[in-house]
Amino acid sequence: MNPLPLTAPAAALAETLTGDGLPAYIYDLTALDAHAREIRDALPPHVELYYAAKANPEPPVLRALAPYVTGYEVASGGELAHVREAVPERPLAFGGPGKTETELRRALELGVERFHVESEHELRLLSSLADRPVDVLLRVNLPLTDEALGGAALAMGGRPSPFGLDPDRVERCLPLFTPDGPLRLRGIHAHLASGLDAPDQTAVAAGIADWTRELSDRHGLDLTEVNVGGGMGVDYLRPDTRFDWKAYGEGLAGVADRNPGLTLRIEPGRALTAYCGWYVTEVLDLKHSRGEAFAVLRGGTHHLRTPAAKAHDHPFQVLPAADWDRDWPRPTASGEPVTLVGQLCTPKDVLARGVPVAELRAGDRIAFAMAGAYAWNISHHDFLMHPKPGFHYLGG
Repeated sequence: MNPLPLTAPAAALAETLTGDGLPAYIYDLTALDAHAREIRDALPPHVELYYAAKANPEPPVLRALAPYVTGYEVASGGELAHVREAVPERPLAFGGPGKTETELRRALELGVERFHVESEHELRLLSSLADRPVDVLLRVNLPLTDEALGGAALAMGGRPSPFGLDPDRVERCLPLFTPDGPLRLRGIHAHLASGLDAPDQTAVAAGIADWTRELSDRHGLDLTEVNVGGGMGVDYLRPDTRFDWKAYGEGLAGVADRNPGLTLRIEPGRALTAYCGWYVTEVLDLKHSRGEAFAVLRGGTHHLRTPAAKAHDHPFQVLPAADWDRDWPRPTASGEPVTLVGQLCTPKDVLARGVPVAELRAGDRIAFAMAGAYAWNISHHDFLMHPKPGFHYLGG
C-alpha cells in the first residue's frame, strides 16, 4: 500500500497534536484549491461543474470550492439549509430519493434552481406545491453495458433500483408538463455508477446525452440540459493515482460537439475532496493475539467509516513518536503485518487489516489519507459516546 503523504502544512500540524488533541481531521484547503482548479481547467468551459455536497459538507470545504464550481447538488432538506447558509446565493440542484413535502416546500421557498425528480409521484407532489415556475430534470435509470458495470465500484443504474425512473416510465411523466403548469422539463439526470475511469465515464456520458437527444427529438421537447452525474474513480488501493480529468474533459468536449444545444453538467463529490483530508490518531496499545499483531487506536470507524463502508484497508502512514514516558517497555510490532483497529466493542471496528509495517509502537501516530470525503459525515458518531475528533483547516 502506497499512502498519500501528508502535505507539509498538514504534517507540521500533525506533529503538534498529542493526547486528547487526537483523533483529528486535518483538511488542507490550499491543496483542495489547487486540485479543484486543475479539474476546472481540464473541463471544457461550457461544461457545468456541480459539487455533490454529500461527499463532505464542511462549510470551509464548500467555500474553498466556490471559485471553481457552478453550483452544489444537495440531497436532503438538511443539506439544502446547510449549503444555502454556507455558500449563499449559489445555484443549487435538489436531488435524492424520498423527498418529503416539507423538504420540497422549503426548497421552493429558498429558490432552488433545479429539481432532480425521481418518480411520477414526486413529480405530481412538486407540481401541487409549486407556486412559481420550477425547472425539472427527470432522473432516469438507463441501461448500462456489462462492461461498464464491471468497472464500477457501485452501480445505481442499469438494474432494478430505487433511484430514478425506468426509461419507459419517463413517457408517462411527459403529459404532466403542460404549457400553463408550473413545471418546466429542462432535461435528464442520470447518475448510474461510481468508481469508473475516464474512458468508461465518457462512454456513460455519451450514452446519456444520446438517449436525451433521441427522447427530445421524438417528442419535440427541446430539452437543453443533461446531468451525467458523478462517480469518478477514486482508488484507495493506489492512492497516488487519480482520475484522468484531462482525458475526461476531452471526452466531454466530443460529447458536446455531437449534441449541439445540450448543456452538459457533472456533479462529482469524492473525486473533488477525498485527497485534501487526513484522519490523524494515536496508537494506544500494540498487542499480539494468536500470532497476529493488533494496533488499537484512539477513535475508529465511528469517526472514519470509509474502510468499513467500502470494505478496504485504508491507506495510512506511520508518524513515529520518539517520546515514551512510561516505566514499562514500549509495546512494538516490527517487520510484520499489523491490523489497525479502533476503540469500539465490535470486531468490525477495523481500519486496515494485516498491513506490513517496518515498525509500529504504542504512542506513534497514524495518518489515514484520503479522508476528505465520505469519512466523518457518514460515520456513526455516537456509538459508545467517545469524544468527537478535532477539526483543523489549513489555508483557504
